[in-house]
Amino acid sequence: MDWKFSTATAEGTQRLAGNLARMLEAGDLVILSGGLGAGKTTFTQGLGRSLGVRDGIISPTFVLVRIHPNLPDGPRPGGPDLVHVDAYRLGSEAEIDDIDLENTMDSAVTVVEWGTGRVEHLSASWLEIELDRATGAASPRADDGGRDDVPGGMGADGSIDEDDADEPRTLRLRAVGPRWDGVDFSALAGASNDARAVYGAGGTKGMAESSKGDVE
Repeated sequence: MDWKFSTATAEGTQRLAGNLARMLEAGDLVILSGGLGAGKTTFTQGLGRSLGVRDGIISPTFVLVRIHPNLPDGPRPGGPDLVHVDAYRLGSEAEIDDIDLENTMDSAVTVVEWGTGRVEHLSASWLEIELDRATGAASPRADDGGRDDVPGGMGADGSIDEDDADEPRTLRLRAVGPRWDGVDFSALAGASNDARAVYGAGGTKGMAESSKGDVE
């Protein structure tokens, strides 16, 4: 089942991610995709804040994997850690297996940027989230092979650049596997923003859009 959301600002994208984080548990796998500067790391920051893990979330880039432990004095003490992976330079399932993600899967929420077609074998269920930034996407840089390891609108420390705050984004969510059977994601848009569900052919709920373009 596919869902579609829109946000008007980077902070709105983080709030939507925070709403999703409240639904996540240890063992969950989230796969992020999107073009250069689409907001994958911005989204992950929102997840981490709501999960209550150690801050400082930036793209893993050459490190490939960063582990952000749950904080006992955070908003979700005793909750899962966050494992943040950048699979851009990993070309196969075998290379994914070499970084031993299975060792942390049971105790963490695992978020993989550029993971489509690479990490689905790690779990029977996962969420695929595609982000699309409407305008002002970052350009590939000559020294990084076209990477967006510091996405447009983000500082090197992972902070949001205010100049990018009003750029709208579209997020498409696809839930795969028994873990997510029958789960209604319409609440991710936030009740305070008059979110509405859209029904497709056959009366199946297919998308959820925020009529105000932002989420709380």
